[in-house]
Amino acid sequence: MKRILLPAGGAILATGLLAAGLAGTAQADNVIENADLAKTQAQAEEVVEFWTKSNNAALKGAVAFSPDVLEVEKISRGGGYSADTKPGVTAPIGEEKKTAAKTQNVNLPKSIGKVFFEGRDGKLYWCSGTSIQSQYRNLVATAGHCVYDIAANKEVVSRWVFVPGYYQGKTPFGLYVGKQAFTHYDFEVYEDFDRDYAFVTVYDALGGSLKEPKKVYWDEFRQYRGEKFVKEVPVSREEARKRLDPHNKDVYVLKGAVPDEAVGPNYPGAEVTKAEVTGSKYFQARSGQGQGRKFGAPEVEQVTYTEAVEYLKGQGFDPEKPLSDTNKPVPNDKFPGTVKLDRRGNSTITHYFVQLWVKKGTERGWIRKDFYTVVSGLKSGGRLGDNVGGQGFAWNQPTGKYVRTFGYPQGAHPDGNKPYTGVTPKWCYGKTGKNVTKAPEFKVEEHISLKCAVTGGYAGGPWLLKYSNAKRLGYVNGVTSLVMDSDKNKRYDTITSPYFDGETAAIYSAASKSWSGKLVK
Repeated sequence: MKRILLPAGGAILATGLLAAGLAGTAQADNVIENADLAKTQAQAEEVVEFWTKSNNAALKGAVAFSPDVLEVEKISRGGGYSADTKPGVTAPIGEEKKTAAKTQNVNLPKSIGKVFFEGRDGKLYWCSGTSIQSQYRNLVATAGHCVYDIAANKEVVSRWVFVPGYYQGKTPFGLYVGKQAFTHYDFEVYEDFDRDYAFVTVYDALGGSLKEPKKVYWDEFRQYRGEKFVKEVPVSREEARKRLDPHNKDVYVLKGAVPDEAVGPNYPGAEVTKAEVTGSKYFQARSGQGQGRKFGAPEVEQVTYTEAVEYLKGQGFDPEKPLSDTNKPVPNDKFPGTVKLDRRGNSTITHYFVQLWVKKGTERGWIRKDFYTVVSGLKSGGRLGDNVGGQGFAWNQPTGKYVRTFGYPQGAHPDGNKPYTGVTPKWCYGKTGKNVTKAPEFKVEEHISLKCAVTGGYAGGPWLLKYSNAKRLGYVNGVTSLVMDSDKNKRYDTITSPYFDGETAAIYSAASKSWSGKLVK
């Protein structure tokens, strides 16, 4: 099957309140589908730990979401669009500082970023996304297929997070864990790509560490039932005298000396030292590695004549008496070396060593015991909309209008060419097509289209109507769903989005009024 169409892997963040323009939407509650992503604090903390451990290794290892299951053989174009209710808009959050902007010198909005998740295949992916206006400033807009795994019985994906402004493993505005996903019933149940959009509520940004040691005193340590540990810190006698102060709560202990223990060379943590022995024991010892084996070659020490004589005296020899059976040097534990006497200044003592493998003991001294409990070091980084703002929302708008789209493309064209890295966001600008785009295999009957030569990874990114380059704000009027090769030259040239109508607005309204809150007080 020749690939013509595929998702551009992306997520959009959307927040906002709808004006009173939804009154004409029929049976709005019947089209709203929602699912939990991280329902509890424990689940959300596990998600944070997964993506941020080892210096954000998982974020760096994710790839653009471009599933091969989205392949179509037939696309066509039809008539125009018909609105199901009156058009409406919701204003964006905030207004960024105005800057002088030349034509097409695009100022990227802070609201866009990457959606990261784990697919049901166990692999790590990203889509594109943006923050969008909502009552609690906690909403992200993206493609439905970046939340629901269409290849896995339409279950929600795992470990879903949004990172605005993501760049090479950095999270400049924080990491936001998805709490609840809202989408259209027809997409979740029937995989109808005319409804390939989702709005996801997120918790406040999280930073810090899941496990952080907290130093406490003994009473608190004893009563604590969670993870805890003790550190022993060697201290001086002067420091240990603080134990006599009744106001000092530290615990000091006099630790007795523990001798070195002889062990084998394979004992964990064993250290080898050298032990001096007599020449006869040295030459009887074997070579190689092991307890009591030779430790290198004999070492010859240059000494004075007087020093050599004194050494011999330590071996029980009297140099003033003639050499006899009762007066001869006998090496012992303190003086085991072989002595050479030379009155001309060439006296030497030869020392012999064997290997001594030991487990090190401790010397007698004072220690202070420091008590620690292990607690959560997570810190709240504030609400998404407060940190990066949020785009407005628009529905039932006429087609053939100028829009600016954003996303992080990375995938290859059908011919294998791969012009994008996915490191930085890209954009497209132009008028949307007036005629609908159809792809029957995916129940697509009225997608809107835009000429844009991007690849996988762009999906979920916002289509912004009336985008202000100075304010970096506009109105989300679509999200990238599919990327297609419309002229069949094996290069993608067109992106499509579901048409945002009154039913989309009803789903957005429900999501925009849903509270998520803080994970950390």
